[in-house]
Amino acid sequence: MKQLPEARLYIDGALRSAEGGKTYDNICPWTAEVAGQAADASAADVEAAIAAARRAFDETDWSRQHAQRHELVTNYMALLRANRDRLMEIARIEAGAAVGAACRAHVDFALNGGDDLVECFSAIQWEEDRGRREDNGVLSDRIVIHEPLGVVAAITPWNVPLYVNIGKVIAAFLAGCTVVLKPAPDTPLMGSVMGELAVEAGFPPGVFNVVTSAHPSMAGEMLVDDPRVDVISFTGSTAVGKRIMERGAATLKRIFLELGGKSAKIILDDAPDFSIKCMMSMAIFHAGQGCALPTRLLVPRSRYPEAVEALQMSYGGFASRWGDYDDPENIMGPVISQRQLERVMGYIELGQQEGARLIAGGKTAPDKGTGYFIEPTCFVDVTNDMRIAQEEIFGPVLVVIPFEDDEDAIRIANDSSYGLGGGVISGDRDRAMHVARNVRAGAISVNDGMSITGDLPFGGFKGSGMGREWGREGIEEFLDLKAVAVGVS
Repeated sequence: MKQLPEARLYIDGALRSAEGGKTYDNICPWTAEVAGQAADASAADVEAAIAAARRAFDETDWSRQHAQRHELVTNYMALLRANRDRLMEIARIEAGAAVGAACRAHVDFALNGGDDLVECFSAIQWEEDRGRREDNGVLSDRIVIHEPLGVVAAITPWNVPLYVNIGKVIAAFLAGCTVVLKPAPDTPLMGSVMGELAVEAGFPPGVFNVVTSAHPSMAGEMLVDDPRVDVISFTGSTAVGKRIMERGAATLKRIFLELGGKSAKIILDDAPDFSIKCMMSMAIFHAGQGCALPTRLLVPRSRYPEAVEALQMSYGGFASRWGDYDDPENIMGPVISQRQLERVMGYIELGQQEGARLIAGGKTAPDKGTGYFIEPTCFVDVTNDMRIAQEEIFGPVLVVIPFEDDEDAIRIANDSSYGLGGGVISGDRDRAMHVARNVRAGAISVNDGMSITGDLPFGGFKGSGMGREWGREGIEEFLDLKAVAVGVS
């Protein structure tokens, strides 16, 4: 497999090595072998990135030059699109994406979403006229100004790194903020290449900075603790999100969190092509490593045997159609790391201990190669109080739960500490909409509608986080409000 170039730091307008030339191994999930090297930032490197972002925000006109900023970001997105093949290669080798997943959620959805954000820019109101009013004998003309929040720390995960990087970074740029991007240790190059292309695009020094680090928390903790950082935008686990909130409270940071999910897909008894809809509900895309992927399948008890039979057929037919690096039809490859493999296998063992019935998968797949391969796995006879139904597994594991009627389906879907995504399938649109309106989640697909796109707000309820990314709302998250009243004599 092809070797990747070194992932370098991008600080204050320059690509460079980490302090002392320190690097760490970038491991390919397909082979469990070293695919390249990444700069291993020191505390001094992180300090330099924060200082550069602070200077760029405080001492330049970046935040005020809306038209020029929009033009630069537009050109930057064009550069990213021109490098699509390169980004595809990085997603495949570094994140373990199969071709069918790389060309969708990893790269094309990311590029399309970035373009959507650029288009949403025209809907941003930078100043509102609130009219003239007299209070206590004083006549005033009032305006409300929308201003960027300041320095943003974007802390991103390894599952779909380009998609999440673009969602945070482009929105922050368009709002007029400066950014320090800290990619996950497992996927450093996707962040680093964004810095490299920022050089080509001509970003002013300090506006964008990228720091990669092998340490799981050092750089992130520095960003969260530093009073010069105004905003933390984090995507990752709920447990880490809680720690960020706790630490960020000391400096009263604005915190945006896109966290875990245990999304439910509900197939109602009147769904057209019921068996086919069940067959299409396997949790296999990118090995189940997606926060909003439906990993709980809720089916009516009256048609439960039919659903189980359909899933047995689909998983049986899919058994040999995954894990091929070169097959353009494949949408499932390995999980990201040995640590994640052990985590997912632990949940598979737990599900069997809890009494769920395994109808597919459940084992590692060494026949696929030396990497971190887990078979597509499906549990039936699951009750919603089982840990495999309540906890985020983040692997290719689907749990199937029967329900009695529509209200019972809503109850089960909402009986979760998460509330990120979900779906409803029905032959009756009004019936499906009733269910969708009552499920507490941030993005609901009805009859296979696309509820997650670059021009719609995305985020969760409950333990799935706070704040929204993408769309006009995703840009506005990085803006604050200032009321100005001018006395009229």
